[in-house]
Amino acid sequence: MRPAPTILHLDMDAFFAAAEQAAKPSLRGKPVVVGGLGPRGVVSTASYEARRFGVHSAMPMAQARRLAPNAAYLVPRFTLYRTVSEQVMELLGRLSPLVEPLSLDEAFVDLEAGGSASDSASARATGERLRREIRAVTGLTGSVGLAGSKMLAKIASEQAKPDGLVLMEPGTERELLGPMSVRTLPGVGPATGEHLRRAGMTTIADLTEAGEDELVRLVGKAHGTSLYRMASGHDDRPVVAERETKSVSVEDTFDVDLHDRARVRAEVDRLADRCVQRLRQSGHSGRTIVLKVRRYDFSTLTRSETLRGPTDDAGVVREAAGRLLESLDTTGGVRLLGVGVTGLTDYTQEDLFAQAAADAEATGAGAETDPVVVPEESEPRPEREPESDAEAVAERHWPAGHDVRHAEFGAGWVQGSGVGRVTVRFEAPRGVAAGGVRPFLRDDPPRSLRAPLPRVAVEPDPAPPP
Repeated sequence: MRPAPTILHLDMDAFFAAAEQAAKPSLRGKPVVVGGLGPRGVVSTASYEARRFGVHSAMPMAQARRLAPNAAYLVPRFTLYRTVSEQVMELLGRLSPLVEPLSLDEAFVDLEAGGSASDSASARATGERLRREIRAVTGLTGSVGLAGSKMLAKIASEQAKPDGLVLMEPGTERELLGPMSVRTLPGVGPATGEHLRRAGMTTIADLTEAGEDELVRLVGKAHGTSLYRMASGHDDRPVVAERETKSVSVEDTFDVDLHDRARVRAEVDRLADRCVQRLRQSGHSGRTIVLKVRRYDFSTLTRSETLRGPTDDAGVVREAAGRLLESLDTTGGVRLLGVGVTGLTDYTQEDLFAQAAADAEATGAGAETDPVVVPEESEPRPEREPESDAEAVAERHWPAGHDVRHAEFGAGWVQGSGVGRVTVRFEAPRGVAAGGVRPFLRDDPPRSLRAPLPRVAVEPDPAPPP
Protein backbone atom coordinates (compact mmCIF):
# COMPACT_ATOMS: atom_id res chain seq x y z
CA MET A 1 0.00 0.00 0.00
CA ARG A 2 1.20 3.48 -0.85
CA PRO A 3 0.87 6.48 1.44
CA ALA A 4 -0.62 8.54 -1.42
CA PRO A 5 -3.35 7.68 -4.00
CA THR A 6 -0.95 7.65 -6.96
CA ILE A 7 -2.29 4.58 -8.77
CA LEU A 8 -4.93 5.50 -11.33
CA HIS A 9 -7.45 3.17 -12.93
CA LEU A 10 -9.28 4.34 -16.04
CA ASP A 11 -12.39 2.58 -17.31
CA MET A 12 -14.13 4.03 -20.37
CA ASP A 13 -17.90 4.29 -20.01
CA ALA A 14 -19.93 1.80 -22.13
CA PHE A 15 -17.02 1.94 -24.55
CA PHE A 16 -18.28 0.15 -27.68
CA ALA A 17 -21.74 1.71 -27.50
CA ALA A 18 -20.37 5.17 -26.68
CA ALA A 19 -17.98 5.02 -29.64
CA GLU A 20 -20.93 4.22 -31.92
CA GLN A 21 -22.95 7.09 -30.48
CA ALA A 22 -20.03 9.47 -31.02
CA ALA A 23 -19.87 8.45 -34.69
CA LYS A 24 -23.64 8.52 -35.22
CA PRO A 25 -25.36 11.73 -34.04
CA SER A 26 -28.82 10.19 -34.44
CA LEU A 27 -28.01 7.62 -31.71
CA ARG A 28 -26.78 10.05 -29.06
CA GLY A 29 -28.97 9.88 -25.98
CA LYS A 30 -30.75 6.75 -27.27
CA PRO A 31 -30.42 3.09 -26.24
CA VAL A 32 -27.66 1.32 -28.20
CA VAL A 33 -26.70 -2.35 -27.90
CA VAL A 34 -23.52 -3.75 -29.48
CA GLY A 35 -22.95 -7.47 -29.91
CA GLY A 36 -23.68 -10.53 -32.00
CA LEU A 37 -27.01 -10.09 -33.78
CA GLY A 38 -27.64 -13.76 -34.59
CA PRO A 39 -30.03 -16.01 -32.64
CA ARG A 40 -27.17 -17.04 -30.35
CA GLY A 41 -25.47 -13.67 -30.13
CA VAL A 42 -24.75 -12.02 -26.80
CA VAL A 43 -24.45 -8.40 -25.74
CA SER A 44 -20.91 -7.02 -25.73
CA THR A 45 -21.81 -3.54 -24.49
CA ALA A 46 -25.03 -1.66 -23.76
CA SER A 47 -25.25 2.12 -23.53
CA TYR A 48 -26.47 3.58 -20.26
CA GLU A 49 -29.77 4.41 -21.96
CA ALA A 50 -30.20 0.70 -22.75
CA ARG A 51 -29.17 -0.35 -19.26
CA ARG A 52 -32.23 1.44 -17.88
CA PHE A 53 -34.29 -1.32 -19.53
CA GLY A 54 -32.22 -4.03 -17.83
CA VAL A 55 -29.89 -4.80 -20.74
CA HIS A 56 -26.33 -5.68 -19.71
CA SER A 57 -23.19 -7.26 -21.16
CA ALA A 58 -23.10 -11.05 -21.59
CA MET A 59 -26.91 -11.14 -21.83
CA PRO A 60 -28.35 -13.20 -24.72
CA MET A 61 -29.27 -10.83 -27.53
CA ALA A 62 -32.75 -12.33 -27.81
CA GLN A 63 -33.44 -11.37 -24.19
CA ALA A 64 -32.06 -7.86 -24.79
CA ARG A 65 -34.44 -7.38 -27.73
CA ARG A 66 -37.37 -8.34 -25.53
CA LEU A 67 -36.33 -5.84 -22.84
CA ALA A 68 -35.49 -2.97 -25.22
CA PRO A 69 -37.25 -3.60 -28.56
CA ASN A 70 -36.69 -0.03 -29.77
CA ALA A 71 -32.93 0.12 -29.13
CA ALA A 72 -30.40 0.29 -31.96
CA TYR A 73 -28.70 -3.11 -32.33
CA LEU A 74 -25.25 -2.96 -33.97
CA VAL A 75 -22.46 -5.44 -34.69
CA PRO A 76 -19.02 -4.59 -33.21
CA ARG A 77 -16.52 -2.55 -35.24
CA PHE A 78 -13.23 -3.46 -33.62
CA THR A 79 -11.13 -1.48 -36.07
CA LEU A 80 -12.87 1.65 -34.79
CA TYR A 81 -12.58 0.64 -31.14
CA ARG A 82 -8.88 -0.13 -31.45
CA THR A 83 -8.29 3.27 -33.05
CA VAL A 84 -10.02 5.08 -30.20
CA SER A 85 -8.23 2.88 -27.65
CA GLU A 86 -4.85 3.85 -29.11
CA GLN A 87 -5.74 7.52 -28.70
CA VAL A 88 -6.68 6.97 -25.06
CA MET A 89 -3.55 4.92 -24.32
CA GLU A 90 -1.41 7.66 -25.84
CA LEU A 91 -2.90 10.13 -23.37
CA LEU A 92 -2.15 7.74 -20.51
CA GLY A 93 1.42 7.35 -21.74
CA ARG A 94 1.96 11.08 -21.31
CA LEU A 95 1.25 10.70 -17.60
CA SER A 96 3.67 7.87 -16.87
CA PRO A 97 5.96 5.30 -18.48
CA LEU A 98 4.16 2.65 -16.41
CA VAL A 99 0.80 2.03 -18.10
CA GLU A 100 -0.76 -1.42 -17.78
CA PRO A 101 -3.58 -1.93 -20.32
CA LEU A 102 -6.14 -4.52 -19.27
CA SER A 103 -8.30 -4.29 -22.39
CA LEU A 104 -9.20 -1.81 -25.11
CA ASP A 105 -11.03 0.43 -22.63
CA GLU A 106 -9.29 -0.15 -19.30
CA ALA A 107 -5.82 0.48 -17.85
CA PHE A 108 -3.80 1.16 -14.70
CA VAL A 109 -1.33 4.06 -14.52
CA ASP A 110 1.45 4.60 -11.96
CA LEU A 111 1.32 8.39 -11.56
CA GLU A 112 4.24 8.43 -9.12
CA ALA A 113 6.58 6.81 -11.67
CA GLY A 114 5.81 9.56 -14.17
CA GLY A 115 6.03 12.41 -11.67
CA SER A 116 2.39 13.28 -12.38
CA ALA A 117 1.26 13.10 -8.76
CA SER A 118 2.74 12.77 -5.29
CA ASP A 119 -0.23 13.46 -3.01
CA SER A 120 -4.02 13.49 -3.00
CA ALA A 121 -4.39 16.99 -4.41
CA SER A 122 -2.06 16.47 -7.34
CA ALA A 123 -3.54 13.02 -8.06
CA ARG A 124 -7.06 14.43 -8.20
CA ALA A 125 -5.95 17.27 -10.47
CA THR A 126 -4.22 14.80 -12.81
CA GLY A 127 -7.28 12.57 -12.92
CA GLU A 128 -9.62 15.45 -13.75
CA ARG A 129 -7.26 16.71 -16.44
CA LEU A 130 -7.12 13.24 -17.98
CA ARG A 131 -10.91 13.02 -18.16
CA ARG A 132 -11.07 16.40 -19.91
CA GLU A 133 -8.39 15.40 -22.42
CA ILE A 134 -10.10 12.11 -23.25
CA ARG A 135 -13.35 13.92 -23.90
CA ALA A 136 -11.61 16.53 -26.04
CA VAL A 137 -9.73 13.98 -28.16
CA THR A 138 -12.31 11.20 -28.55
CA GLY A 139 -15.66 12.71 -27.62
CA LEU A 140 -16.11 9.92 -25.06
CA THR A 141 -16.18 9.81 -21.28
CA GLY A 142 -14.17 7.72 -18.86
CA SER A 143 -14.37 7.05 -15.13
CA VAL A 144 -11.27 7.38 -12.97
CA GLY A 145 -10.38 5.73 -9.68
CA LEU A 146 -7.40 6.86 -7.56
CA ALA A 147 -5.99 4.93 -4.61
CA GLY A 148 -2.85 3.54 -3.06
CA SER A 149 -3.24 0.12 -4.69
CA LYS A 150 -4.48 -1.40 -7.94
CA MET A 151 -7.40 -3.20 -6.33
CA LEU A 152 -8.70 -0.11 -4.58
CA ALA A 153 -8.20 2.07 -7.67
CA LYS A 154 -10.33 -0.34 -9.72
CA ILE A 155 -13.04 -0.40 -7.06
CA ALA A 156 -12.94 3.40 -6.97
CA SER A 157 -13.44 3.68 -10.74
CA GLU A 158 -16.48 1.40 -10.48
CA GLN A 159 -17.87 3.71 -7.81
CA ALA A 160 -17.21 6.69 -10.12
CA LYS A 161 -19.27 5.37 -13.05
CA PRO A 162 -20.45 6.91 -15.23
CA ASP A 163 -18.22 9.87 -16.08
CA GLY A 164 -16.85 10.54 -12.64
CA LEU A 165 -13.79 10.42 -10.37
CA VAL A 166 -13.46 8.79 -6.95
CA LEU A 167 -10.32 9.10 -4.80
CA MET A 168 -9.77 6.73 -1.87
CA GLU A 169 -7.65 8.40 0.77
CA PRO A 170 -5.04 6.03 2.23
CA GLY A 171 -6.09 4.99 5.73
CA THR A 172 -9.81 4.99 4.95
CA GLU A 173 -9.85 1.72 2.98
CA ARG A 174 -11.50 -0.53 5.55
CA GLU A 175 -14.15 2.06 6.35
CA LEU A 176 -15.02 2.48 2.67
CA LEU A 177 -14.86 -1.22 1.80
CA GLY A 178 -16.86 -2.43 4.82
CA PRO A 179 -20.43 -1.92 3.54
CA MET A 180 -19.66 -3.21 0.03
CA SER A 181 -20.74 -6.64 -1.19
CA VAL A 182 -18.20 -9.46 -1.09
CA ARG A 183 -18.66 -9.71 -4.88
CA THR A 184 -16.82 -6.38 -5.14
CA LEU A 185 -13.51 -8.11 -4.44
CA PRO A 186 -11.51 -9.56 -7.37
CA GLY A 187 -11.88 -13.32 -7.68
CA VAL A 188 -15.18 -13.53 -5.81
CA GLY A 189 -17.59 -14.86 -8.41
CA PRO A 190 -21.14 -16.21 -8.09
CA ALA A 191 -20.08 -19.58 -6.63
CA THR A 192 -17.72 -18.14 -3.99
CA GLY A 193 -20.20 -15.37 -3.21
CA GLU A 194 -22.98 -17.90 -2.61
CA HIS A 195 -20.68 -20.04 -0.46
CA LEU A 196 -19.84 -17.03 1.70
CA ARG A 197 -23.51 -16.01 1.90
CA ARG A 198 -24.42 -19.41 3.27
CA ALA A 199 -21.79 -18.82 5.94
CA GLY A 200 -23.46 -15.52 6.81
CA MET A 201 -20.95 -13.24 5.06
CA THR A 202 -22.45 -10.80 2.56
CA THR A 203 -20.33 -7.66 3.07
CA ILE A 204 -16.58 -7.07 3.12
CA ALA A 205 -16.88 -6.07 6.77
CA ASP A 206 -18.23 -9.56 7.48
CA LEU A 207 -15.03 -11.04 6.03
CA THR A 208 -12.69 -8.98 8.18
CA GLU A 209 -14.76 -9.73 11.27
CA ALA A 210 -14.67 -13.46 10.54
CA GLY A 211 -10.87 -13.41 10.42
CA GLU A 212 -8.31 -15.13 8.27
CA ASP A 213 -8.56 -18.53 9.96
CA GLU A 214 -12.28 -18.80 9.31
CA LEU A 215 -11.91 -17.79 5.66
CA VAL A 216 -9.15 -20.37 5.20
CA ARG A 217 -11.45 -23.00 6.67
CA LEU A 218 -14.26 -22.01 4.30
CA VAL A 219 -12.46 -21.56 0.96
CA GLY A 220 -8.99 -23.04 1.41
CA LYS A 221 -5.63 -21.64 2.46
CA ALA A 222 -4.55 -19.81 -0.69
CA HIS A 223 -7.92 -18.26 -1.49
CA GLY A 224 -8.81 -17.61 2.14
CA THR A 225 -5.56 -15.78 2.88
CA SER A 226 -5.89 -13.70 -0.29
CA LEU A 227 -9.52 -12.91 0.48
CA TYR A 228 -8.69 -11.68 3.97
CA ARG A 229 -5.87 -9.45 2.70
CA MET A 230 -8.10 -7.92 0.04
CA ALA A 231 -10.94 -7.38 2.52
CA SER A 232 -8.43 -5.54 4.73
CA GLY A 233 -7.44 -3.32 1.79
CA HIS A 234 -3.99 -4.84 1.22
CA ASP A 235 -2.69 -5.13 -2.35
CA ASP A 236 1.00 -4.77 -3.20
CA ARG A 237 0.84 -5.61 -6.91
CA PRO A 238 2.88 -3.16 -9.01
CA VAL A 239 1.72 -1.56 -12.25
CA VAL A 240 3.39 -3.58 -15.03
CA ALA A 241 3.99 -1.76 -18.29
CA GLU A 242 4.16 -4.90 -20.46
CA ARG A 243 1.92 -7.87 -19.81
CA GLU A 244 3.22 -11.15 -21.20
CA THR A 245 0.99 -12.71 -23.85
CA LYS A 246 0.39 -16.34 -22.93
CA SER A 247 -1.84 -17.44 -25.79
CA VAL A 248 -3.58 -16.30 -28.96
CA SER A 249 -6.98 -17.69 -29.92
CA VAL A 250 -10.15 -17.03 -31.89
CA GLU A 251 -13.57 -18.65 -31.71
CA ASP A 252 -16.99 -18.36 -33.32
CA THR A 253 -20.49 -19.26 -32.14
CA PHE A 254 -22.80 -20.37 -34.96
CA ASP A 255 -26.43 -19.34 -35.35
CA VAL A 256 -27.37 -22.93 -36.24
CA ASP A 257 -25.59 -26.10 -35.10
CA LEU A 258 -23.15 -27.44 -37.70
CA HIS A 259 -23.73 -31.11 -38.60
CA ASP A 260 -21.86 -31.46 -41.87
CA ARG A 261 -18.35 -32.71 -41.10
CA ALA A 262 -16.88 -30.99 -44.17
CA ARG A 263 -18.38 -27.66 -43.05
CA VAL A 264 -16.96 -28.12 -39.56
CA ARG A 265 -13.50 -28.79 -41.02
CA ALA A 266 -13.79 -25.72 -43.28
CA GLU A 267 -14.65 -23.55 -40.25
CA VAL A 268 -11.68 -24.96 -38.32
CA ASP A 269 -9.39 -24.07 -41.24
CA ARG A 270 -10.82 -20.55 -41.37
CA LEU A 271 -10.34 -20.07 -37.63
CA ALA A 272 -6.79 -21.40 -37.87
CA ASP A 273 -5.99 -18.80 -40.53
CA ARG A 274 -7.44 -16.02 -38.37
CA CYS A 275 -5.50 -17.27 -35.35
CA VAL A 276 -2.22 -17.26 -37.28
CA GLN A 277 -2.91 -13.77 -38.59
CA ARG A 278 -3.38 -12.53 -35.04
CA LEU A 279 -0.32 -14.50 -33.93
CA ARG A 280 1.84 -12.78 -36.55
CA GLN A 281 0.45 -9.36 -35.70
CA SER A 282 1.57 -9.86 -32.12
CA GLY A 283 5.06 -10.88 -33.28
CA HIS A 284 4.85 -14.37 -31.79
CA SER A 285 4.94 -18.02 -32.78
CA GLY A 286 3.79 -20.98 -30.70
CA ARG A 287 4.36 -24.69 -30.07
CA THR A 288 0.98 -25.93 -28.84
CA ILE A 289 -2.15 -25.94 -31.00
CA VAL A 290 -5.49 -26.06 -29.14
CA LEU A 291 -8.90 -26.94 -30.58
CA LYS A 292 -12.10 -26.10 -28.71
CA VAL A 293 -15.46 -27.63 -29.68
CA ARG A 294 -18.73 -26.83 -27.92
CA ARG A 295 -21.34 -29.39 -28.88
CA TYR A 296 -25.13 -29.27 -29.23
CA ASP A 297 -25.58 -30.26 -25.55
CA PHE A 298 -23.33 -27.38 -24.36
CA SER A 299 -20.51 -29.73 -23.34
CA THR A 300 -17.10 -28.34 -24.29
CA LEU A 301 -14.28 -30.55 -25.56
CA THR A 302 -10.67 -29.38 -25.84
CA ARG A 303 -7.72 -31.12 -27.45
CA SER A 304 -4.14 -29.94 -27.85
CA GLU A 305 -1.05 -31.01 -29.77
CA THR A 306 2.47 -29.79 -29.07
CA LEU A 307 4.89 -29.50 -32.00
CA ARG A 308 8.66 -29.96 -31.82
CA GLY A 309 9.22 -26.22 -32.22
CA PRO A 310 7.27 -22.96 -32.46
CA THR A 311 5.54 -21.98 -35.70
CA ASP A 312 3.52 -19.17 -37.23
CA ASP A 313 2.75 -21.11 -40.41
CA ALA A 314 -0.98 -21.23 -41.22
CA GLY A 315 -0.58 -24.59 -42.95
CA VAL A 316 0.95 -26.16 -39.86
CA VAL A 317 -1.78 -24.81 -37.59
CA ARG A 318 -4.53 -25.90 -39.99
CA GLU A 319 -3.12 -29.41 -40.23
CA ALA A 320 -2.70 -29.75 -36.46
CA ALA A 321 -6.20 -28.42 -35.75
CA GLY A 322 -7.60 -30.75 -38.39
CA ARG A 323 -5.93 -33.76 -36.77
CA LEU A 324 -7.36 -32.76 -33.41
CA LEU A 325 -10.82 -32.45 -34.95
CA GLU A 326 -10.59 -36.01 -36.31
CA SER A 327 -10.30 -37.31 -32.75
CA LEU A 328 -13.56 -35.69 -31.63
CA ASP A 329 -17.16 -36.81 -32.11
CA THR A 330 -19.26 -33.99 -33.61
CA THR A 331 -22.17 -36.05 -34.95
CA GLY A 332 -24.72 -34.42 -32.63
CA GLY A 333 -23.91 -30.92 -33.90
CA VAL A 334 -21.45 -28.14 -33.11
CA ARG A 335 -22.46 -24.72 -31.80
CA LEU A 336 -18.98 -23.22 -31.19
CA LEU A 337 -15.48 -23.76 -32.54
CA GLY A 338 -12.21 -22.23 -31.43
CA VAL A 339 -8.55 -22.52 -32.42
CA GLY A 340 -5.70 -21.26 -30.26
CA VAL A 341 -1.92 -21.33 -29.99
CA THR A 342 -0.04 -21.41 -26.68
CA GLY A 343 3.58 -21.82 -25.65
CA LEU A 344 4.41 -18.53 -27.33
CA THR A 345 7.86 -17.31 -28.25
CA ASP A 346 9.34 -14.65 -30.51
CA TYR A 347 11.13 -16.97 -32.93
CA THR A 348 9.94 -19.55 -35.49
CA GLN A 349 11.08 -23.09 -36.19
CA GLU A 350 11.43 -23.61 -39.97
CA ASP A 351 9.96 -26.51 -42.00
CA LEU A 352 7.45 -27.57 -39.35
CA PHE A 353 4.83 -28.33 -41.97
CA ALA A 354 6.75 -31.31 -43.28
CA GLN A 355 7.73 -32.26 -39.76
CA ALA A 356 4.12 -32.18 -38.54
CA ALA A 357 2.99 -34.34 -41.46
CA ALA A 358 5.75 -36.86 -40.73
CA ASP A 359 4.83 -36.92 -37.07
CA ALA A 360 1.20 -37.55 -37.96
CA GLU A 361 2.12 -40.58 -40.07
CA ALA A 362 4.49 -41.97 -37.46
CA THR A 363 2.26 -41.54 -34.42
CA GLY A 364 -1.22 -41.80 -35.82
CA ALA A 365 -1.82 -38.11 -35.13
CA GLY A 366 -2.86 -38.66 -31.55
CA ALA A 367 -3.51 -35.62 -29.38
CA GLU A 368 -1.36 -35.09 -26.35
CA THR A 369 -4.22 -34.52 -23.94
CA ASP A 370 -7.52 -36.25 -23.37
CA PRO A 371 -10.76 -34.39 -24.07
CA VAL A 372 -12.08 -32.39 -21.15
CA VAL A 373 -15.83 -31.98 -20.75
CA VAL A 374 -16.78 -28.63 -19.21
CA PRO A 375 -20.39 -27.54 -18.49
CA GLU A 376 -21.65 -24.39 -20.18
CA GLU A 377 -21.08 -21.21 -18.18
CA SER A 378 -24.11 -19.93 -16.30
CA GLU A 379 -23.80 -16.66 -18.22
CA PRO A 380 -22.85 -16.61 -21.91
CA ARG A 381 -19.64 -14.76 -22.63
CA PRO A 382 -19.55 -11.94 -25.19
CA GLU A 383 -18.51 -13.08 -28.63
CA ARG A 384 -14.84 -12.72 -29.47
CA GLU A 385 -13.90 -9.91 -31.73
CA PRO A 386 -13.53 -10.72 -35.42
CA GLU A 387 -10.05 -10.34 -36.87
CA SER A 388 -11.16 -7.26 -38.80
CA ASP A 389 -14.25 -5.37 -39.83
CA ALA A 390 -13.85 -6.76 -43.36
CA GLU A 391 -14.08 -10.26 -41.97
CA ALA A 392 -17.38 -9.53 -40.25
CA VAL A 393 -18.65 -7.94 -43.45
CA ALA A 394 -17.80 -11.02 -45.46
CA GLU A 395 -19.89 -13.10 -43.06
CA ARG A 396 -22.91 -10.80 -42.80
CA HIS A 397 -22.60 -8.71 -45.99
CA TRP A 398 -24.36 -5.58 -44.69
CA PRO A 399 -24.04 -5.65 -40.88
CA ALA A 400 -26.05 -3.12 -38.89
CA GLY A 401 -23.89 -0.19 -37.79
CA HIS A 402 -21.11 -0.47 -40.37
CA ASP A 403 -20.07 2.55 -42.42
CA VAL A 404 -20.99 2.90 -46.07
CA ARG A 405 -20.45 5.49 -48.74
CA HIS A 406 -22.83 6.33 -51.59
CA ALA A 407 -21.78 8.09 -54.76
CA GLU A 408 -24.56 10.68 -54.43
CA PHE A 409 -25.43 10.87 -50.72
CA GLY A 410 -21.96 10.51 -49.19
CA ALA A 411 -21.14 8.87 -45.86
CA GLY A 412 -23.69 6.88 -43.90
CA TRP A 413 -24.21 3.71 -41.89
CA VAL A 414 -26.36 0.61 -42.19
CA GLN A 415 -29.49 0.75 -40.03
CA GLY A 416 -30.69 -2.70 -41.02
CA SER A 417 -31.10 -5.19 -43.83
CA GLY A 418 -33.53 -7.88 -44.92
CA VAL A 419 -35.85 -9.04 -47.69
CA GLY A 420 -33.29 -8.05 -50.28
CA ARG A 421 -32.98 -4.44 -49.08
CA VAL A 422 -30.61 -2.38 -46.96
CA THR A 423 -31.63 0.75 -45.04
CA VAL A 424 -28.93 3.41 -44.73
CA ARG A 425 -28.88 6.59 -42.63
CA PHE A 426 -26.61 9.20 -44.17
CA GLU A 427 -24.81 11.18 -41.48
CA ALA A 428 -21.34 11.86 -40.15
CA PRO A 429 -20.14 12.61 -36.61
CA ARG A 430 -20.43 16.37 -37.23
CA GLY A 431 -24.00 16.21 -38.48
CA VAL A 432 -26.50 14.74 -40.93
CA ALA A 433 -25.52 14.61 -44.59
CA ALA A 434 -27.92 15.17 -47.48
CA GLY A 435 -29.93 12.04 -48.04
CA GLY A 436 -31.49 11.24 -44.65
CA VAL A 437 -32.65 7.61 -44.35
CA ARG A 438 -32.98 5.67 -47.59
CA PRO A 439 -33.61 2.04 -48.58
CA PHE A 440 -31.51 0.36 -51.27
CA LEU A 441 -31.43 -2.96 -53.00
CA ARG A 442 -28.97 -5.25 -51.22
CA ASP A 443 -26.57 -5.33 -54.18
CA ASP A 444 -26.81 -1.66 -55.14
CA PRO A 445 -23.43 -1.06 -56.87
CA PRO A 446 -22.81 2.62 -55.95
CA ARG A 447 -22.59 1.81 -52.25
CA SER A 448 -19.51 0.31 -50.64
CA LEU A 449 -18.14 -0.16 -47.16
CA ARG A 450 -15.61 2.42 -46.07
CA ALA A 451 -13.12 2.91 -43.28
CA PRO A 452 -14.48 3.98 -39.87
CA LEU A 453 -15.33 7.64 -39.63
CA PRO A 454 -12.72 9.70 -37.77
CA ARG A 455 -13.30 10.53 -34.14
CA VAL A 456 -14.38 14.06 -33.40
CA ALA A 457 -14.63 15.84 -30.09
CA VAL A 458 -18.00 17.00 -28.87
CA GLU A 459 -18.36 20.67 -28.15
CA PRO A 460 -16.91 21.42 -24.69
CA ASP A 461 -19.24 22.50 -21.92
CA PRO A 462 -19.44 26.28 -21.57
CA ALA A 463 -17.22 27.74 -18.89
CA PRO A 464 -19.04 28.53 -15.64
CA PRO A 465 -19.66 32.21 -14.91
CA PRO A 466 -17.05 33.86 -12.70
